Amino acid sequence: MKINFNAEKEFDIIAIGRACIDLNAVEYNRPMEETMTFSKYVGGSPANIAIGSSKLGLKAGFIGKISDDQHGRFIEKYMSDVGIDTSNFVVDKEGHKTGLAFTEIKSPEECSILMYRQDVADLYLAPSEVDEAYINKSKVLLVSGTALSKSPSREAILKAVNLAKKNDVKVIFELDYRPYSWESLEETAVYYSLVAEQADIVIGTRDEYDAMENSEIEGKNENTVNYLFKHSPELIVIKHGVEGSFAYTKSGEVFRGLAYKTNVLKTFGAGDSYASAFLCALITGKDIETALKYGSASASIVVSKHSSSEAMPTVEEIEQLIAKNETISIA
Repeated sequence: MKINFNAEKEFDIIAIGRACIDLNAVEYNRPMEETMTFSKYVGGSPANIAIGSSKLGLKAGFIGKISDDQHGRFIEKYMSDVGIDTSNFVVDKEGHKTGLAFTEIKSPEECSILMYRQDVADLYLAPSEVDEAYINKSKVLLVSGTALSKSPSREAILKAVNLAKKNDVKVIFELDYRPYSWESLEETAVYYSLVAEQADIVIGTRDEYDAMENSEIEGKNENTVNYLFKHSPELIVIKHGVEGSFAYTKSGEVFRGLAYKTNVLKTFGAGDSYASAFLCALITGKDIETALKYGSASASIVVSKHSSSEAMPTVEEIEQLIAKNETISIA
């Protein structure tokens, strides 16, 4: 089965929301307290997905707010240099700074992220700064959950979703749940449900769907898809880590993608690389089963490398890993 997109649109994908700085520990196998050197990359889920999409050959654009300083200029230049249209970046004039994420790599299984997200520029994107004509140029609008955590970004995202629906632009909701961004699980559930019900495709981990459903215990995929298919979504992807991922269609089909074997360096970046490759496959006309393979392969490549955005693979790298067919077998 394939998903149909409006072929007449100029852009393949426009992402909206968070673009920030990742400072990844250069020194492995030690706690952050003892780490002295970090490498700087562009980060933030929607920014990473746009970067991954562009590296895979899609025509990508971005809507977001960046700080009026060196970090903001670094983000805009990097994204422009990898081929992303940055004409709809808004420069913050009120002194808000870029979000920072310091990463710690104690071991492949034990990684953590220390976030600085207080009053960051990306959460000050205003509804008036979202342009309908720009959104109308794209096959896909990608939104991620973190942008819903504070106003005015929250209202800007809701406006963008409404404009996409109005203009035959598919809405992709990547859940991207970060607990520290939210006041409560109840608040998260309200806004996640609101956007998920309007989306065409929803992508997230089982844990993230549990947050959307305001549940502190692991929910069942069957209940999640039954709920969402009463609304707009036509495709729901639920990821289960090394156990692979499942894609559910409104017509009742279920597909499973297995995880690929890799030498894991760190755990972060997997979700963004998965989303960019999965969506690239769908947008370029591949079927859902192939898209699951693309997503899983891309995630496996990125967790084996140091960065998230810089490590986003090419189509050739993804297809080479798929061709090896070395998946993790689950009993």
